Amino acid sequence: MYDILSVRKDFPVLEEVIYLDSGATTQTPVQAVNSMNDYFFKYAANHGRGAHRLARQTTDHYEDARDTVAEFLNTGSDGTVFTKNATEGINMVSLGLKWETGDHVVTTVVEHHSNLLPWMRLREQGVEVTVVGSDREGRVDPKDIDEAITDRTRLVSVNHVSNVFGSVRDVKKITQIAHRSDVLTLVDGSQSAGHMPVDIKDIGCDFFITPGHKGLLGPQGTGVLCIKDPDILEPVYVGGGTVHAVTTESYELEPSPSKFEAGTPNIPGVIGLGRAVEYVKDIGVEAIEKHEKELAQDTATRLAEIEGVEVYGPKDRTGVVPFNVQGMNPHDVAMILDETRNICVRSGYHCAMPSVDLIGVEGTVRASFALYNTKEEVDSLIKGVEQITMLA
Repeated sequence: MYDILSVRKDFPVLEEVIYLDSGATTQTPVQAVNSMNDYFFKYAANHGRGAHRLARQTTDHYEDARDTVAEFLNTGSDGTVFTKNATEGINMVSLGLKWETGDHVVTTVVEHHSNLLPWMRLREQGVEVTVVGSDREGRVDPKDIDEAITDRTRLVSVNHVSNVFGSVRDVKKITQIAHRSDVLTLVDGSQSAGHMPVDIKDIGCDFFITPGHKGLLGPQGTGVLCIKDPDILEPVYVGGGTVHAVTTESYELEPSPSKFEAGTPNIPGVIGLGRAVEYVKDIGVEAIEKHEKELAQDTATRLAEIEGVEVYGPKDRTGVVPFNVQGMNPHDVAMILDETRNICVRSGYHCAMPSVDLIGVEGTVRASFALYNTKEEVDSLIKGVEQITMLA
């Protein structure tokens, strides 16, 4: 196990609050912020444009970040595309594949809106969409996905971990099922990358997407789209940085990943993301996963013992614990925890309304953990909830 107290020094805001909202965004370590400051103060220039020293330094640092992320996720650098978030990456796939009327997509009810709406919108083009159900703990049976696949299915798109329940999908098995029918697979790794070991080559999926600002500890405005075969996807955007040659009659695109990164990218953000991923790698993602699971399971068990508190999700959960206090709106619970104990938790539908609808409530309170949280912070949360139940 790593030294948590030492780690916490790299996240100054933790001196002010108990931060239990890492499912929405994690804090970024000072090492990553310093790397972004270095860009602005020491060598700022554009990426891939220019022969002068600052342009070369910028390009080298940006591409080093790409190699770092690709190695961490075990995928090829040529298919590792930087985006501004996971939502953009999923939309790049939905808009970049060539669809025909009658094509079919399979997804699940426990997806974030970002992995539902892009497929639902394809219905306007005559694409059929099947939303596979789950149980009340957010678990999806791969057999149900298998049964939903037809001879017109082009893509199966599922999350690796539910942001509402903390339930984990067997994405390797789902990918194997889909590939037996020559169906592409997309894995939304928004709640898995950096929180648990991710090996894209072992999973075998065609697309893997993750934001930079969650488990990877990077800044907001960064994301990663990993493409197994870049030739099957058309760029959504074209322009500067994507082309090898242009005439007034035609243009020739650069190979991947350049052809997918039109315009000036979020250079400091990507450099910060690369440094943040190095930080996660140095600590060890297996140790991070073990720590977060222990905190979440302890939290879920202790919350369930409080009269008037209902906890949702499976026992074998990741670092996500959704719950409600009987008779109280989840937003009120979150506000009281903030005002009385400086505890930051998420409340509401978590951008996943169909998931929350499964349990028949109008939102939940969600405590979500990261590598920097402690058992003492769990104790404070439990005491805070106990006090709230006395008000309900």
